Amino acid sequence: MELFWYIVLMAMLAVYLVLDGYDFGAGIIHLFFGKTEKDKKAITSAIGPFWDANEVWIIAAGGILFFAFPKLYASSFSGFYLPLIMILWLLIFRGIGLELRHQLNNKMWHIIWDKAFGIASLLLALFFGIALGNVVRGVNLGMVTNGVSQHEPHFFFLPLWNPDFSPLSDNLGIIDWFTLLLGIIAVVSLTIHGAAWVIFKTNASINPQLKKLIFKLSVVLLLLIVLSVLVWHHVQPNPFHNFFERPWLWIFPIITLTGLIGQFWVKQFKKDGLSFLFSTMFLMGGFFGTAASIFPKMLPSTNNTNPSLTIYNVATSHYGLSVGVNWFVVAILLVAVYLIIQYKVFKGKMDDVAY
Repeated sequence: MELFWYIVLMAMLAVYLVLDGYDFGAGIIHLFFGKTEKDKKAITSAIGPFWDANEVWIIAAGGILFFAFPKLYASSFSGFYLPLIMILWLLIFRGIGLELRHQLNNKMWHIIWDKAFGIASLLLALFFGIALGNVVRGVNLGMVTNGVSQHEPHFFFLPLWNPDFSPLSDNLGIIDWFTLLLGIIAVVSLTIHGAAWVIFKTNASINPQLKKLIFKLSVVLLLLIVLSVLVWHHVQPNPFHNFFERPWLWIFPIITLTGLIGQFWVKQFKKDGLSFLFSTMFLMGGFFGTAASIFPKMLPSTNNTNPSLTIYNVATSHYGLSVGVNWFVVAILLVAVYLIIQYKVFKGKMDDVAY
């Protein structure tokens, strides 16, 4: 049952990454490329009917984490308290940036909330990438000092950064050069994803410019990924051991690479949706591949005193996990029906749909 709920949790986070990811990317596009009112309207129309529903997936994932893996929930929400509060405020500003922008017909008012929407989207992409970097790198569980655990084995707390800005330090921070690298990769990836969504859902005048942008950012993304793989060995020894022990897991890096390579042909695509399909493949493959690399760990420990938090030592009782399956079936059916109706109603181009 632990494995089932782990797969459910990862699937929900992956869906959130894809769906709210194009929202973040569209916000970044809005910030840097929405020069005219018509283009800004096209970008917000492309995400308008979807963005608030997309954010439900992170809430659902949090619910699964609380229900199925309560010890990890308690550990993470205390240890990552500061960045989680920052993410919450960024989500708020991003939402009200969309909602309040149209309440007054005033240029200064529009500029303020346009910037709030765009900057919040950019920082959210960065922070979620940094969060993934923290999970890959691990944390000092128990706050071990000189081989002695200062707290309970699952407890930790991280400042925003440490003095030496290093992922190899005994006193880790949220942001270091490794987690920041993954944050930059997330920003580039979601910018590509958002641009692909805008191209898919609109006939905006900036679409040809966005196709060129996707090609250029794909080159940058390829270089960043190569760099991250090289430095990963310095942060986590033998990071690909799971792939050699279970060769079928190589399907995820293959999907990731296929998605990335597909972006290089964005200018030749006849169908606008192909670019979004390839960016989705890249995000899904990359996320599942990263999760597979540390499995069964959910939060690695950087010390030898306290064990990593795995799907087995943080899960709730077997009875609770079993009972939850019945409610999950009902919930996922309702969500599936809702999504089908939503994307059927708002299929096609969205240029003329008022937000």
